[in-house]
Amino acid sequence: MKIILSGYGRMGKEVEQIANDRGHQVVARINTAEEWTALQYPKNEQLVVIDFSQTDAVLEVYRYCFDNKLPVVSGTTGWLIHWNEVIEECRVKEGTFFYASNFSLGVNIFFYMNQRLAQIMSKVSGYVPSVSETHHKHKIDAPSGTAITIANQIIKEMPGLDSWSLDKKTEASVLEVNSFRQGEVPGTHVVKYESNEDVILLEHQAKSRRGFAVGAVLAAEFVVGRKGHFSMQDMVGEIIT
Repeated sequence: MKIILSGYGRMGKEVEQIANDRGHQVVARINTAEEWTALQYPKNEQLVVIDFSQTDAVLEVYRYCFDNKLPVVSGTTGWLIHWNEVIEECRVKEGTFFYASNFSLGVNIFFYMNQRLAQIMSKVSGYVPSVSETHHKHKIDAPSGTAITIANQIIKEMPGLDSWSLDKKTEASVLEVNSFRQGEVPGTHVVKYESNEDVILLEHQAKSRRGFAVGAVLAAEFVVGRKGHFSMQDMVGEIIT
């Protein structure tokens, strides 16, 4: 498989290392719109774009990929307000799009546990849920895409909640989400259910970016030969069944 890296920063370099280790070839590394315009790539190859670029650039990246029939695997966050637009364009242009707010296998197991815990806690009174995430100081968007996924899972399962907010919780229907930027922390996510008597915690700590990079390359392998939009649920479901 040949790979175009869109966004050649910390994650892009990590993805390249994993891709090389798995026998793939990175044929282009792109950071600017001008580089997309000048891009030359091998035709009729198993070619996939892996995108970890900046939020303000991703819509043009996705459009380019759909127009040129290039499968795209995206780990860029902060653009989900345009989700319906991107998915519709993927459908109309018969493109291939794989998005994950977090490619870590451990995080996706965490998602499963978070949903199940929320289902249980929806039947128990007296506990107030909240979400917190901590990432390295270089991460721009807040909260993280992973934290948003976690929050939306909880809101879906708990009848008393209808939204989340980064601000301090003021209404019972609002799920409090806290975001911190510290040093070089790869990523920590915590779900807390607190009552007057005790606290229940569900936590995931990433040790490095390697787990995210491995998942992104596995996703690229997964989309080869497929059309439509996919998620980690699709890939993990196929792996474990």
